[in-house]
Amino acid sequence: MFLMPPVIPCMGGTSYGFALSGSALPTMQFLSDKQFLACIHSYERQLAKLLALLLAIVIGFAVIELVVESSIKIAGFQTDWFDGGLIKLLDRLLLIFIALEVLQNVTAYLRDQVVQIELVLLTAMTAVARKVIVLPPGTESKPQLMAGFGVIVVGLAAAYWLVRRARHGQPITVAQPES
Repeated sequence: MFLMPPVIPCMGGTSYGFALSGSALPTMQFLSDKQFLACIHSYERQLAKLLALLLAIVIGFAVIELVVESSIKIAGFQTDWFDGGLIKLLDRLLLIFIALEVLQNVTAYLRDQVVQIELVLLTAMTAVARKVIVLPPGTESKPQLMAGFGVIVVGLAAAYWLVRRARHGQPITVAQPES
């Protein structure tokens, strides 16, 4: 069975994509730059919608799984909160929050047609915070790893600060050395 590629509606509902000729070989219709970019933009939006839907479904199942597993452990008094259970719970919870932030990034892109760098930086900071929070015991004895996390946190915080200042129209000034 021959499957047709999806045809994406562009520019007034007409399709500018693959068309089958009499020999059943795909041929590309010639497009102007404007029509081609409109097709690409439409494809990107449809793909973003599909990814957002898939991510929303995965997040929903993750939340259900977290609630069910936690409820079973609490009801059966099987919790070992101080032997790693709390860290495991926080890890899963923060992972769900990161997935929600990624979903917000996708929906913001669909709404505003731009990638909002502030949201991306906040998502990255949350991901780094999650990693630091759930570090296993004994990791503090690895100074390179701890320094690496410190550099990442400072870099992300500085980038976020710069983006916020630029967005609110505040000039970014660098102190000049006195001569």
